[in-house]
Amino acid sequence: MSSKSTPRSATPSSGADPVRDSAHQIWLAGLGAFTKAQQEGGKVFDALVQEGLTMQRKAQATAEGKLAEASQKVSSLAHEIGDRATGQWDKLEGLFEDRVARALQRLGIPSARDVQLLNARLAELERLLQTRAPRSAPAKKAAPAKKAAPRKAARKTKG
Repeated sequence: MSSKSTPRSATPSSGADPVRDSAHQIWLAGLGAFTKAQQEGGKVFDALVQEGLTMQRKAQATAEGKLAEASQKVSSLAHEIGDRATGQWDKLEGLFEDRVARALQRLGIPSARDVQLLNARLAELERLLQTRAPRSAPAKKAAPAKKAAPRKAARKTKG
């Protein structure tokens, strides 16, 4: 039996070794992809840049919207807190005024309302006096009677 070796060719024989055939096909697909990437690389790169710009604009618009919303909420919250603080100060001021008014009342010092009422009453009394006063000049009072000259006491004589 003579065995003769057969020379191997550059291309794998079909069906001889399925693993080798598969590996060779993968290699060829990789070379094809590499060649195609070199040929169309610029176009793909430009398309990727455009997609990146689009995504960046969308993300920026979303972020600006969220920022505006958050800013509005913070502004609203600050306004609400300011209103609450003002209300608390008003309550505190009212309490203070009430206590001072009670202390002044205990000391007998008239309130502003009491003074206003007295001023109104005084103005009314002045008005009444002016309407009842005679229009002519008031009569002069009679001059007081002259006092009699003092009498000299009689002298006693000796005798």
